[in-house]
Amino acid sequence: MPVIGTSALVVELPAAAGLLEVAAAVNPGLVRPGLPPHVTALYPFLPDELLDEDVDAAVAELATRHEVTDVPLTDLVVTGGFVAVSAPALQPLADAACDRWPDVRPYGGRFGPHPPAHVSLALGGSEAENAEVAERGRTLLPLIGRAEALHLIVLTERGWQLRLTAPLAPPAR
Repeated sequence: MPVIGTSALVVELPAAAGLLEVAAAVNPGLVRPGLPPHVTALYPFLPDELLDEDVDAAVAELATRHEVTDVPLTDLVVTGGFVAVSAPALQPLADAACDRWPDVRPYGGRFGPHPPAHVSLALGGSEAENAEVAERGRTLLPLIGRAEALHLIVLTERGWQLRLTAPLAPPAR
């Protein structure tokens, strides 16, 4: 579990809310409290004591290099206590975040330097719980979300708090 002061770069996908509801219906403990449906661009990000105006500006600049986009959610992934839906449309943004801060190892390095972009549905479930979440989740797919901003969030004693919303670039015409 993350500790107070942990930060993350995420892209909210409200269209995926039903998927998290499915997971919570199986077991509320499978869903991270206080976080809307999202794709993580970089987690953990920098400790909160390193967050400043320069970091905010760098996050905002990164966001402007990526366009608002539709995010098809079609493929469910179940592996080792984890259920997710792949979000390959956001892989370029996630990769750019990892490349911009190369000393920050996403997920502590467990999944390599560029983990697959995804929406986490359930974390830490039993095999039976994960199977149930996957079965119910598949009935809601495919979905299309809309990525509009990169958010910098920080875990505080009051839960995850928004520090910065950096809009993505308007789509090219």
